[in-house]
Amino acid sequence: MKVDLHNHTILCNHAVGEMREYIEKAINSGTKYFGFSDHAPMDFDPKYRMSFEEMKKYETDVLALKEQYKEKIEILLGYEIDYLVGHMDKRLFDAKVDFLIGSVHFIGDWGFDNPEFIGKYEHEDIDEIWQKYFNAIEEMAKSRLFDIVGHFDLIKVFKFMPNKSINVIAKNALIAIKEANMVLEINGSGFRKPIGEAYPSVSLLKEAYTLGIPITFGSDAHAPEQVSMFAKEMVQMAREIGYTECVIFKNRKREFVAF
Repeated sequence: MKVDLHNHTILCNHAVGEMREYIEKAINSGTKYFGFSDHAPMDFDPKYRMSFEEMKKYETDVLALKEQYKEKIEILLGYEIDYLVGHMDKRLFDAKVDFLIGSVHFIGDWGFDNPEFIGKYEHEDIDEIWQKYFNAIEEMAKSRLFDIVGHFDLIKVFKFMPNKSINVIAKNALIAIKEANMVLEINGSGFRKPIGEAYPSVSLLKEAYTLGIPITFGSDAHAPEQVSMFAKEMVQMAREIGYTECVIFKNRKREFVAF
């Protein structure tokens, strides 16, 4: 996988391994552009993210490794930021980074992708949950704060599927992503979850291709061995739909790379 922009570090408190282990795995996998985009600090759910005090260390460490490995791989600096109204801090959007991934992990205060809270699915209308999720993705795109949409259909993680057409539920979100000139990542972490497939699904990626939405790739690794895991499947999926280029970002400016 030539481009891999979504990867984490131990600062998020739910990843393991040293940063250089992730880089070495990426190099051995043939990656040319590797991004660290760890979970950004937020005044909500602090257990699963770095603190504001750790931002400087994170950025300094990534930039030091970028210099150290510059002859072998290009390392890019980013954050994965939760789109959660009332909890997004200006310091993150002022940070001097290459890219920002916007992700939705919460419907209200419910961390729907956290196994600790899976029981709530039994007490909710599944179609309503899905619509609320994609409404939040639409709002995130309309905010124009982010470069990349993280794991677009994450709501499918535990395989609680809606009765309505997913493409219909997600339609307005995809249109908003297109209008915001955002990039959609193909995220391999879904292969490691109960749903057993990439984010987004083939069906949704076809819709994105029809709309002319560009893509990038991300392992969403939380351990070194997860770097480039399922890379072949992700690249094949993109190529079969018709994509031949993906996007990298430098200083929040996009560049296209053939893959």
